[in-house]
Amino acid sequence: MLTLYHSPLIPACRKIRLMLREKNLEHTLVVEDFWTRRIEFFAMNPAGDVPVLVSEKNQFVVGGYAICEFLDEQYPNIQFFGNTPLERAEVRRLVEWFDIKFEREVTQLVLFEKVFKRLLGYGEPSSEAIRAGKRNILYHLDYLAHLLSTRNWLAGEYLTLADIAAAAHLSCLDYLGDVPWEQHPSVKEWYALIKCRPAFRELLEDRIQGFKPVPHYTDVDF
Repeated sequence: MLTLYHSPLIPACRKIRLMLREKNLEHTLVVEDFWTRRIEFFAMNPAGDVPVLVSEKNQFVVGGYAICEFLDEQYPNIQFFGNTPLERAEVRRLVEWFDIKFEREVTQLVLFEKVFKRLLGYGEPSSEAIRAGKRNILYHLDYLAHLLSTRNWLAGEYLTLADIAAAAHLSCLDYLGDVPWEQHPSVKEWYALIKCRPAFRELLEDRIQGFKPVPHYTDVDF
């Protein structure tokens, strides 16, 4: 059986969890409080970061993107990278958009400041950083709305890893109530379609001690 070491409010971890569920792969979840810098965990990943996947052969696969590639190649019955070279290129472009650009311009400025800065013992959150992240998310949501104006899903006509990556980031921010859905109805409609999928139900049960989710977080008809 596959085992995933994860942290509930880390987008890279949520992305893998959604893939595992969508692919119907039997797996075990282990919450890893990576900020405690557990020595045994460093033996799995010298960087000390989550996610880490333990394969059925007890091999370690490390890193959010590497695990996605591994799962799609190892279990190809359901594909999430597209069917043609051009489709795969577009999926990879959008995954990079969220895991690098959106992460830097929004997720780190909001989620890190509000949640992980406290957990890591880095002091008080920066209100300036949080305001910047909330400004930046508007431009990203505008871009998603642009994509959805000509496509059924972010990368094309069917669900791909691009949608999963985007939903992973937005769901973490939505836990805190920091996604202005009402200003972007088409993006809200797209997210609602993902949110009501069976694979997403487990994420809605996530709770972080000391941080209560907003009321609409678990509501699929928000």
